[in-house]
Amino acid sequence: MDFDQEIIEVLSKRLGFLKFFIFLVFFIIFVRLFYLQVVKGDYFFDLSENNRIKIQEMPAPRGVIYDRNGRIIANNTPSFDVSLLYSGIKQLNGILSLLSEILNLDPQEIIKKVKNSLYLPRFKPIKIKLDVNRKELSRIEFHKLDLPNVVVEFFPKRNYPLKENLAHVLGYLGEISESELTQPEYSTYTAGDFLGKSGIEKVFENSIKGRPGWLQFEVDSLGRKKGVLGSVDPIPGEDLFLTIDLGLQDFADQALGEKNGAVIAMDPNTGEILAFVSHPSFDPNLFSRGISSNDWGALIKNLFHPLANKGIQGLYPPGSLFKIVTAIAGLEEGKITPDTKFFCNGFLNFGNRPYRCWKKGGHGTLNLFEAIEQSCDVYFYQVGHLVGVDSLAYYAKLFGLGSPTGLSLENEKGGLVPTSKWKKKTFHIPWQKGETLSCAVGQGFYVVTPLQMLVLISSIANGGKLYAPFLVKKLEDEYGLIIKNFKSRDVSRLPISSKSINSIREGLWRVVQGQNGTAKIARVAGIEIAGKTGTAQVVGLPPGEVRSKLPSYLQDHAWFFAFAPFNDPKIAVVVLVEHGGFGSVVAAPIARDVIKYYLENKKGS
Repeated sequence: MDFDQEIIEVLSKRLGFLKFFIFLVFFIIFVRLFYLQVVKGDYFFDLSENNRIKIQEMPAPRGVIYDRNGRIIANNTPSFDVSLLYSGIKQLNGILSLLSEILNLDPQEIIKKVKNSLYLPRFKPIKIKLDVNRKELSRIEFHKLDLPNVVVEFFPKRNYPLKENLAHVLGYLGEISESELTQPEYSTYTAGDFLGKSGIEKVFENSIKGRPGWLQFEVDSLGRKKGVLGSVDPIPGEDLFLTIDLGLQDFADQALGEKNGAVIAMDPNTGEILAFVSHPSFDPNLFSRGISSNDWGALIKNLFHPLANKGIQGLYPPGSLFKIVTAIAGLEEGKITPDTKFFCNGFLNFGNRPYRCWKKGGHGTLNLFEAIEQSCDVYFYQVGHLVGVDSLAYYAKLFGLGSPTGLSLENEKGGLVPTSKWKKKTFHIPWQKGETLSCAVGQGFYVVTPLQMLVLISSIANGGKLYAPFLVKKLEDEYGLIIKNFKSRDVSRLPISSKSINSIREGLWRVVQGQNGTAKIARVAGIEIAGKTGTAQVVGLPPGEVRSKLPSYLQDHAWFFAFAPFNDPKIAVVVLVEHGGFGSVVAAPIARDVIKYYLENKKGS
């Protein structure tokens, strides 16, 4: 009996331990469940929902860019990207071989793309290959079941129908860089996004980029889409209407042909840019979804710099176009009148050297009108000497030389207007009077952009108003409602007398219409054109040397600017042909044809 009692007591103790153990186990389970379901319930619910529910970004189409008459300059075309959903990264090894074969990519390249994108939001697919072709797209669809979590995304690809034409105005797109991602203005962008990198595309990025939409859908355990739970449509970017006349733009581009340089046309009464050509150019379509290393290398190694906008970034001596400023300075400072005469025998001895005129035998005795008409260097040497370098600089700056014009394109250069103080500060030596003679005919230290010279001739054409040039006419939303109208940001009347302006206009008229004008080649029946030729030296020549024997890259630049009709100007044009030779031979015919085309085909806007 005692033995049985002992056994019962032992079993009772063991049962007590068992009960305690079971209680402890259930208590631990209860505590764990309480922690998972109550304390961390929201967290794990969201985690399960994230595994079940995916959110896909739907990119917004960029706003369409039109010319002044509503013709398309830049739009969007369908493009398809192959991407990998975030949860599919663990399955990458199983699909890597097939995916790399279909997309013709090295497996290590795919792995690198995935590793570099691990910091992206979980809802944002990882881009594996952009803008896949039809063959690749069809193979992805055929192997859909073998490629879990590999998705094909639609993307509106930027399209530039004009290709190289107008590329420097429009600019191009590029993938956002790491440095840009750290900047506050790009806080809404993530890696892989494309944005404007230059031109109008960059300056008006915030207006034309649009707002992306979202697609929420449910997936099964393999990541396959089961159904759409909700969506927010993307909002297209605002449409941009430029001041450009596409017909004139095409014509000007063809008129410049294979020559390097710039052709720009402007309405002298408003500042609206009507055409803007820069050669050589590039095809911005190359950048739309990422430029290849070969294409990029070809662009940056090109000796003629196709990415540079010659109209606002090219710096050239103004040559004889600057004689207009010299004449204004002489008239306004009272050093000359239109009837003041100087004698030209082909050179002017000054100091210990002769300053030659372009006409070897000289022009004889000339007044101001005749000097402008025949572009006599000796006449303007003497006017420049009377005026002085600092007065020349004062009037040059009145016309906007030495400063950017403010056109809505980035990296516009201001050129250089030299003064005696500038030279002393820069070179630590005093200004020499002989240098003033060179400056008076647009040589020496002076450098300008073609657009600056267009603003100058436009102010003469309209009687003395200085308009800031502009490229964008208006912004519209997707429903065609005008969001903003644009006009010249800065209009000022030059502090120059009407008498002086009219004297210059008379001289410019004679350049084209006069019997001895240097631009008689620019005449058009029924249209009175006024203008000025210019030939800007790239290097000086010692006596006896023949300029035509220089290599092409040392040949003179050819200039011509003009406006028409003379009594009621509707268009002003500047032409710069790099290393083209004489402006009267090379540049003037281009401007003539551009003016003729525009006035014969002008449409209201």
